[in-house]
Amino acid sequence: MARVVVDVMLKPEILDPQGQAILGACDRLGFEGISDVRQGKRFEMEVDGEVDDARLEELRQLAATVLANPVIEDFELRVE
Repeated sequence: MARVVVDVMLKPEILDPQGQAILGACDRLGFEGISDVRQGKRFEMEVDGEVDDARLEELRQLAATVLANPVIEDFELRVE
């Protein structure tokens, strides 16, 4: 069994209002030296069997179809 992790983030050119709200809160709470915050999502999948190149490509398709919106989000997939 393998764990596959998918990290999803808004593309850099997409406004991130939640990240901006967190940045404002950091400033108000006295956390200094933080110049930007981007909010994202992390998905962990337990996958039965070995994760070979074909299976990894299948999981990339799943991420692009179900977990991320490729129009406004980028994603990275890795096996842990």
